[in-house]
Amino acid sequence: MIDAREFVEAARTRGFDFYAGVPCSFLTPFINYVINTESLRYVCAANEGDAVALAAGATLGGRRGVAMMQNSGLGNAVSPLTSLTWTFRIPVLVVCTHRGAPDVKDEPQHELMGAITERMLETMSLPWCEFPRETSAIRPALDRIDAHIASEHTPYGLVMQKGTCAPCALEPKISAPRAQPSSIAGTGACATAARLSRHAVLTRLVEATDPARTVIIATTGFTGRELYAIADRPNQLYMVGSMGCASSLGLGLALARPDLRVIVIDGDGAQLMRLGNLATVGAYQPRNLIHLLLDNEVHDSTGAQATVAATTEFAAIARACGYASVLRGDTLADLEQLLESEIGPAFLHLKIRPGAAADLPRPTITPVQVRARLMQHIGTS
Repeated sequence: MIDAREFVEAARTRGFDFYAGVPCSFLTPFINYVINTESLRYVCAANEGDAVALAAGATLGGRRGVAMMQNSGLGNAVSPLTSLTWTFRIPVLVVCTHRGAPDVKDEPQHELMGAITERMLETMSLPWCEFPRETSAIRPALDRIDAHIASEHTPYGLVMQKGTCAPCALEPKISAPRAQPSSIAGTGACATAARLSRHAVLTRLVEATDPARTVIIATTGFTGRELYAIADRPNQLYMVGSMGCASSLGLGLALARPDLRVIVIDGDGAQLMRLGNLATVGAYQPRNLIHLLLDNEVHDSTGAQATVAATTEFAAIARACGYASVLRGDTLADLEQLLESEIGPAFLHLKIRPGAAADLPRPTITPVQVRARLMQHIGTS
């Protein structure tokens, strides 16, 4: 058994200082120490996949990110681990507990996952070793992690067994009073056929943003492809998978780099998939985050099957979650008002019409090249 302090402080000397996660009783001392230490950043994620994307966003911003989770949450993390961090080669450290380990008495819901945890990690091409249980094992484990990250640029896992860390009490904290979220401003919604096209919105967004101080993260599907077709710029990242993770990736980057303006372009299908991150954004209040939701009420890139967005009040949800500025509308004037927001997080629910050009190109630049170019552009390569 080790003190959580021993591992966390040793990891800090290697640059690991940004933690995102979902609690597990095995992780309690580890998480509590991170929360207690003001010089470390801990973000309480809505789910394990968001934790991975948050850590990845922080890594893009020059921090070294750690995602913490129970092994039952590996299912939630499969998409960002296989189509975000692996695809873009964003190396995060994954600390995963081993509930239901063979020969360890545990709750029945952990039995199957306990038996297949190691195989799941290996299936996802996520190399791992046991979380060190002795002080002498900490440095070799961190050496192994650093060597893997330096050569492969992909995540590495530490599997934590029961009783690895000695107890660490959570210190009480006094929360600062929060301002009430603003009312919802903007125009009403016009008929679908009269709405803006995605192309018109993205074209204006490109015209109105300065690449030197702005990073744009576009959700997967037609949004990223259309942004690329309009203008391929080094400050833009086109997500090609991990649907729903754009806002958590953007949140991690915004927290790591408060000097940058981070604009996340989401779609209604992607937003519905991970609504929980709206609450996380609202709780951590990144003043430099702009969240643009383009809502055409369909899964456009897969044949325009309807989503349930027609009956979903996204702006009301964002307001209830604590966004500092919330708008809804369907005009370019609404977009201009969003971009003029001085205090974030700011949110715009913008209704658009379905459809895209028949010859819409796919990026010829690879995800790895996109990531490397972006990090070089913002000085974190």
